[in-house]
Amino acid sequence: MDATVIAELAPRGVLRAGINLSNFLLVTGRDEHGSPEGVAPDMARAVAERLGVPLRLVPFASPGLLADACGTDAWDIGLIGAEPQRAETIAFSAAYAEIEATFLVPPGSPIGTIAEVDRPGVRIASTARAAYDLWLERNIREATLLRAESLDGAFALFREKGLEALAGLRPKLIADAASMPGARILDGQFSAVQQAIGTARKNTAGAAFLRGFVEEAKASGLVARLIAKHGVKGLSVASPA
Repeated sequence: MDATVIAELAPRGVLRAGINLSNFLLVTGRDEHGSPEGVAPDMARAVAERLGVPLRLVPFASPGLLADACGTDAWDIGLIGAEPQRAETIAFSAAYAEIEATFLVPPGSPIGTIAEVDRPGVRIASTARAAYDLWLERNIREATLLRAESLDGAFALFREKGLEALAGLRPKLIADAASMPGARILDGQFSAVQQAIGTARKNTAGAAFLRGFVEEAKASGLVARLIAKHGVKGLSVASPA
């Protein structure tokens, strides 16, 4: 292993991996010590094993908080959705997994397709600074975005304010729809959240290592095995870069 890579990614002799606790597909539980379990922690563990250093998971309540901590010496690698705004400070690998993002509409809604959502008078509930929320911020032109601080908060906003659409990841929307009889999930996707591994942009050797590691993890079947191990539905292995 290149000493420069270890110096950049584990400068204290331990790999500190930022983990987004709000992604229920990538963090599916806690162990007996309260440490996060799931695909993302296991991916971080695999990186640490390849580097030959111990792993320390650094949990964050949301992806926005994790991204904000880049450059504050809080973590060495971060496992979150890769988005252009975040890439201003974080050097991302290609995605190792992806999740469909679409809309839930209430009972009786005249909206039938994703294309019909971005129209005047349509109010969309979203989770602030989620990867799909950042996509909507860049791409929505006519509809209005209303944000909550959590996934459950976005659903509550959608339901209690009678909004026209709820943006989210398809697996979570399926669960939300079950508690709102007659609600519909629109076919297709407006984006696919690209789950990646990043490090501070100054870590050029470390970033190159992470890019290669992720491609190998997809090709070797590691990512697929982790998805199967944790029984995750709605998460798929990303295509080769």
